[in-house]
Amino acid sequence: MSRRHALATAALKRVRTEAQRGLKQAKELRSSRRGLDWLNFFVADVQTGFGPFVAIYLAAQGWDDGRIGLALSVGAMTMVLGRVPAGVLADATRHKRLLALLALIAIAASALMLAVTPVFWPVIISQLLHGFASCVMVPVLAAISLALSGRGALSGRLGRNSVFAAVGNAVAAGLLGVVGTYVSLQAVFWMTAALTLPAIAALAMITQADIRPRVEAMQGRGSGKKGLKGLLLDRGVLVFAACSFLFTLSNAAMLPIASSGVTRSEGGMASIIVAAGVAVAQAVTAGMSPVISYISDNIGRRIALVVGLSVLPLRGVLLATLEGPWMLVAIQALDGVSAAMLAVLLPLVAADLTRGTNRLNLCIGIFGFAVGLGGSVSTALGGYLSLYFGPSFALLTLAAIGGGACALALLAMPETREGEDDEDEVMR
Repeated sequence: MSRRHALATAALKRVRTEAQRGLKQAKELRSSRRGLDWLNFFVADVQTGFGPFVAIYLAAQGWDDGRIGLALSVGAMTMVLGRVPAGVLADATRHKRLLALLALIAIAASALMLAVTPVFWPVIISQLLHGFASCVMVPVLAAISLALSGRGALSGRLGRNSVFAAVGNAVAAGLLGVVGTYVSLQAVFWMTAALTLPAIAALAMITQADIRPRVEAMQGRGSGKKGLKGLLLDRGVLVFAACSFLFTLSNAAMLPIASSGVTRSEGGMASIIVAAGVAVAQAVTAGMSPVISYISDNIGRRIALVVGLSVLPLRGVLLATLEGPWMLVAIQALDGVSAAMLAVLLPLVAADLTRGTNRLNLCIGIFGFAVGLGGSVSTALGGYLSLYFGPSFALLTLAAIGGGACALALLAMPETREGEDDEDEVMR
């Protein structure tokens, strides 16, 4: 009996130990997921500091329009051309958290350079640092999200990322706007650098143990047939990249063109009206992201893409035909729908199309390149059309491009949603 009792006691002890270990792992996983929530929030905060504040700050420092345009172009081109190399880098390393940390440090350094030495070469270096670090953060956040959630829960995780990022953008825009107005424009960049500290703290909440199994599973798979050449020949990659290009080609110039009319008609109230439009769009993005996630999981990625793209022609037509500053604010709600679509679907479709390979971040880089290129062309095209043919014609042209993107998605985009990948089986 004593031997049986000893065996039973030992078995009970093992069960208790396993249960305690399971509870500890569950607690750590919850902590990692909360860390990812707040990492998205604070990364959005930090990125907001490099929005319109840079041009305003440099102008206040006595820079002429030509040098300001050059500095901003360096940053914009870095963010376009750096997408694919950043994706390759993120795929190549097992140390996703370290890469995210280095990107945050680079962003902080670029903000400090702007605050301390707003002269030509430091500003150019700052724009290069920030541009490439931003390219790195996008695929790294997607890779960490996949490692924590698995493919089966990825769309919900990406929707949650988008909610926290949208709220972070809105909060930071208000906070930095107040700081820039009532303290100084230089203080905006000091605060931007300071906001990287809570971002790093949130990153530290994500434990290596929680992401290691899926990261190692992905790293062990190699490229399969999905190297750069394979991705560039894949129908789904080509069509989604084309849709992404047309999306930003249509979308990027709409608000600047509409805002210029508000500036002429409303004068000093224009900044408040435009800020209100941005805030409305961010609020709608936060609300729509879970909806886009639900549609993509339960109906299909293609339908979610069509829903997001379908608002582009509607938004362009409304901006071209309806007048009034507060009408602009209301119409900006549609921008929130399409922004939520892109935030959720870009990494999600990339994960679908690279299933079974270690090329998720390369695919995200390709899509990011298409997005950045479309945005760059959009501002030039929209400005030209507005100057020579009028704002209404420009907006209607951009609306037609958006309609083309929607038609392309409806007619040519394959459905990429499938069952759970065997990466999830590894975790069971």
